[in-house]
Amino acid sequence: MKMVLNIFKKAKKKQAQTMTAPVNGKIIPLKEVPDPVFAEKMMGEGIAMVPTDGTFVSPVKGEIVQVAPTKHAIGILAEDGSEILIHIGLETVALKGEGFTVAVKPGDKVKTGQLLVDVDLEYLRTHADHIVTPIVITNSMNSNKTYEVTDEKEGRAGETVVMTVTP
Repeated sequence: MKMVLNIFKKAKKKQAQTMTAPVNGKIIPLKEVPDPVFAEKMMGEGIAMVPTDGTFVSPVKGEIVQVAPTKHAIGILAEDGSEILIHIGLETVALKGEGFTVAVKPGDKVKTGQLLVDVDLEYLRTHADHIVTPIVITNSMNSNKTYEVTDEKEGRAGETVVMTVTP
């Protein structure tokens, strides 16, 4: 009897994954990032932010899969399989980790809003080409998911939804 009843249950619908702002600041379209690799979406779909402070948090629940040796970029594998890259500033690899204090390491499980890295934003403003921070889904080209970016112009770290990924 139990098997017969299961036939009538609706299949679970896959839920959309939301990604929140990883930092407080202005939200801008990826096409406005002054770097063609990001602006032309060569790295994947995404959005960018111009930070107003240096506290970066996880935009999703997932696992840290990469922390660049120069501490300027963090990769997260979200629960839905999205591979998210947070690239803090442009040409920041040249800073060799100066101005970055990373709070996570590969293999760490993170939740939305959990601290990833503290950045000395004044140091970045002085020494990097730009503080704009692209947030891209690096495996978006190979997926059948849809990506919808927010219309919001300002984001609060761990709170404002900046992108919705739908299976």
